[in-house]
Amino acid sequence: MKKRKRHSRGVFNTVTSCISTTLVLILLGIVVFFVTTAANLGRTVRENFTIQVMLSDSVDAAQTRRLQAELCRLPYVRRVDYTSKEAATREQAEALGTDPAEFLGTSPIPASFEIHLKADYANNDSLSRHIPALSGRNEVIDVVYQKDLMDNVNHNIRQISLVLLVVAVLLAFVSFSLINNTMRLNIYSRRFTIHTMKMVGARRSFIRRPFMARAFWIGVVSAVLADGLLAGGIMLLLDWDPALAGLIDTVVWAGTMGVVAVCGILLTLVCAFFSVNKHLRMDTAQVYVS
Repeated sequence: MKKRKRHSRGVFNTVTSCISTTLVLILLGIVVFFVTTAANLGRTVRENFTIQVMLSDSVDAAQTRRLQAELCRLPYVRRVDYTSKEAATREQAEALGTDPAEFLGTSPIPASFEIHLKADYANNDSLSRHIPALSGRNEVIDVVYQKDLMDNVNHNIRQISLVLLVVAVLLAFVSFSLINNTMRLNIYSRRFTIHTMKMVGARRSFIRRPFMARAFWIGVVSAVLADGLLAGGIMLLLDWDPALAGLIDTVVWAGTMGVVAVCGILLTLVCAFFSVNKHLRMDTAQVYVS
């Protein structure tokens, strides 16, 4: 009867530890998910910045193709779109409701390239080193981009990233503390077993082994449960708004699931190791007092 009761208590403690660890890992996974998604959002916003390169009317088709090929090879260029003089005039006429060529005799709107920037170069410090060479070309009459908007957006992205980083560090510390407390309580309930094994001369590694094995499986089960619940939540989020698929890429999936799995196993093992060692160092009086 006592053996069955002890077994039931041990199963209950293990299940409780799994549930507690799973909830903590879900919290940690949510933090990683938002941090990685925010990083993708920041990169997407930066990649939406463009540079308008206005071309001289004297540039012919061959020169245009050659210049576009050269622009595509520049290190800061992600994509180059060409808009002819006629297409730009039509777009402007549709926007204004009137064709400027009707009263000017000719269209003042030049052909242009729209350069889509790589995220790492979408800042004024980088562009200030590259724009002079671009604007100095004979085919180019002007280079236009939104300097103030770029500065404001980059400043806001840095501020938001800093806040998210601080929150992530704090929640990671909280997660470690909660998992540590869970494992300490689990091992504390078996402190007399540890003391008895120590009294009969069992080696520390032998005493520690079953606790480490239990901690490992608690970490594995908790990580699998947490990853499953997080994956389900992400899928529901994508069903609710399919446009988020551009932000929730394989990096977000791998980062979220991987961090949860690694932390679930590693933290439970580390916490169990130090908790068992704490009880191994206790003498008889400390075991009964604690």
